[in-house]
Amino acid sequence: MRRILQAGGCLLGGILLVFVVAGFKKASPLKAFHINGFAQGTTYHITYYAPDSSLTREQTDSIFTAIDSSLSVYKPYSLITRFNKEKRGLVPDKHLKKVVTKAHEVSRASKGIFDITVMPLVKLWGFGPDGRSKTVPTPQQVKAVLSYVGYQKLYFKGDSLLKKDPRITIDVNGIAQGYTVDVIAGFLEDRGVQHYLVEVGGEIRIKGRKQPSGERMKIGVESPSDQEDGNQPVLIKTIFLDNGAVTTSGKYRNFYQNGNKKISHLIDPRTGYTLQNEMISVTILAKDGITADAYDNVFMGLHLNEAFAFLKEHPGMEGYFIYTKANGTVADTASAGFEALKNRN
Repeated sequence: MRRILQAGGCLLGGILLVFVVAGFKKASPLKAFHINGFAQGTTYHITYYAPDSSLTREQTDSIFTAIDSSLSVYKPYSLITRFNKEKRGLVPDKHLKKVVTKAHEVSRASKGIFDITVMPLVKLWGFGPDGRSKTVPTPQQVKAVLSYVGYQKLYFKGDSLLKKDPRITIDVNGIAQGYTVDVIAGFLEDRGVQHYLVEVGGEIRIKGRKQPSGERMKIGVESPSDQEDGNQPVLIKTIFLDNGAVTTSGKYRNFYQNGNKKISHLIDPRTGYTLQNEMISVTILAKDGITADAYDNVFMGLHLNEAFAFLKEHPGMEGYFIYTKANGTVADTASAGFEALKNRN
C-alpha cells in the first residue's frame, strides 16, 4: 500500500486513509468459554478465549465421536477394531493413518520401546478391552505372543495399512488422547482462536494466555500420593506455559498386585514383560500432544541416565521424572527447560 500511495497521488492516499482509519476500529473483547464433559473413558476440559462461540458442546461431541469411531479398541464398530479382525489389513481413515504414521516414527526413534502392536501382550498380562483376569503369564506364553509383535510387521502400501502376520493387533491408547487434544486445538485455530487450553484425561495442549489478564496458563503436574500402595495422584509441581503440550505417563495409573509385586500395564514390547526400571512417572513437554503422549511412554521404558541422553539427542522436548533411587527412596528431577517452566512470567 505504501508503494501505491507514492505512485498514485492524493486520491489513492485518501483511500489508504480510509483503510487505516478502519484498521483502528476497536477489536471485539475476548470472552472466556468453557466446555467440560466425559469422553474416551475420562474427563475433558476446554477453555478458550474468543469474541464469540467458536466451539460448541455439540461440535466437541462430534470430534470425540469421529476419533472414537476410528481409534477406540473399546468400540466394536471402530475402524481399528475392524483392522484387528482383518487377516490382511484395510484402508485407514485420516485419524488412523496419522496416528499409525506417528507411532512408526516414534518406534524407530526409540528402537521399539514404543510399539502399537503390543496389544496381544497387553491382553496376555490381563489389561485391555476384554477384561481378562489379572494373572501373570508363563514364559512360554510370552514367547509365543512375542512372535507376532513388532512394529516392523505393520506397514503401509499405497492407501492400505497392512500386516505381515494375520495375528497382529494394534492398540493406540498410548497416543490417541494426545492426538485428540491436537485435533481439538486445530479446530479452534482454524476458527481464529489464539488463546486456549485443551485437556483430555490429563493430556494438555496450550496456546496463548489467559484473557484479559495476559497471565500464562498454569498446569499442575501430578505424582502418586503414596508410592507404596496408593494410586490417587496428588499435585507435586506447578508449571506455566503459553505454547505446547504436556502429557504424563505413570506406573501407578493402571496396575494389579501379584503377591508383593506390582504388575504395571506398561509392557516392554521388546521383552514381552512389564517395565522393570526406576521410573515411576514421566511428564513430557513437546510441540504437540501426539508427540508428548507417544514419548512419555518411551521415557517410562528408559533408565534415568538414558532419559537425559535421549532428550539431548532429540531437541524440542523437555522432561520431568519421578523415580526410585537405589536405596528405595523416591526422588524427582527435570531437564533445565522443564525447570524454566516454573517461571510465571
